Amino acid sequence: MTAVEKKKYTPVGQLVEVDDRDIHVYTKGNGENTILLLSGLGAAAPALDFEPLVNELSKNNKVVVVEPFGYGWSDITNKKRTVENIVREIREALQKSDIKGPYILMPHSVSGVYSMYYANKYPDEVKAIIGIDPTLPKALDYFKEEAPNIPSLMSVLAPSGLARLALLTSPNQYLPLAEEGTYTAKNLKITKAISSWKGYNKNVIDEAKELNNNINKTLDMSFPSKMPVMIFTRKIDKEAKEGKSNITFYQNQLSHVSSPKLVVLQGHHYLHWTKYGEMSKYVNDFIDISINSSIKK
Repeated sequence: MTAVEKKKYTPVGQLVEVDDRDIHVYTKGNGENTILLLSGLGAAAPALDFEPLVNELSKNNKVVVVEPFGYGWSDITNKKRTVENIVREIREALQKSDIKGPYILMPHSVSGVYSMYYANKYPDEVKAIIGIDPTLPKALDYFKEEAPNIPSLMSVLAPSGLARLALLTSPNQYLPLAEEGTYTAKNLKITKAISSWKGYNKNVIDEAKELNNNINKTLDMSFPSKMPVMIFTRKIDKEAKEGKSNITFYQNQLSHVSSPKLVVLQGHHYLHWTKYGEMSKYVNDFIDISINSSIKK
């Protein structure tokens, strides 16, 4: 089935060679600003997962989705999923695709850690950061929590065919929680197929295992003070412990930034599944006010 599906469902973007393997890069739109969408841990096909948001944002911007190794149409690598390797691979994929910066990084979830590293290591390549409920390095310390982990046993799901079996028994569990019509039937069909090819492969498992190390490597980093930063987060209907919540955490992280904005929306951790239209408006306004206006000055 996998062999048949891979011939049928070809990449929606282009494949570029990084470390002798292919990385999938999808682009849409021709705007003045280039928004780089970076996915969360375990999102099987980022280019498809972000599709409604890409469609909205690309009306005014150039939007790029780089699928890291182990995701979507990208190959699986033998290199460790360290923050250094992940960011280097993303940068090389962009360079080989002739997509020039500086970029507006738009990370979802765990990619917040990679974006923090990227912005501190290569500040000239980053114009701004717009996070989607992003994981930031200081979160574990702030909430006194431990990083989530995925059992190594999960890595046999895709190659053994168990991931495909799981999809047959409960297909909706692996699909976006969005209103009917948000995603096309073709998108959902391909998402299910890629989930069975790539579900919790060794790169995803290793990325989860490296999360603590990657957080420790970026723990002393913060958003560059002169870099515009906007964060989308969700309204969580539960009492904050010791007055701490995701909102107070992000407010703390943005306190030193000269052009900050925090947007609280009602929704799932994958806010772009349902709030893509609203988010796009916020993004365009933020770009006009905090980025374009400062460039003109």
